[in-house]
Amino acid sequence: MATLYRCSTPTNWLCPCGKVARALKRDGVDYQEVIVPQRRSRRPEVEALTSQRRVPVLVIDGEAICDSRRIVEHLEFRRARPARS
Repeated sequence: MATLYRCSTPTNWLCPCGKVARALKRDGVDYQEVIVPQRRSRRPEVEALTSQRRVPVLVIDGEAICDSRRIVEHLEFRRARPARS
């Protein structure tokens, strides 16, 4: 299961965090959301994962990925990769 660290914006259409949430749903990836505080100074869990305080951050397969574009690219790569037998 993946974990998405995201802002508290109540809709998936107004921010980069929502872009990632839509991509995860589109690809059928099971994930849990962790809503982080608005103030960046209060995001120690995000900083511990990525050495920065910005969201979104996706932790998938033990890897922390930040920046919505990089996360979506990673999900597209996973989707295009042939399944192993």
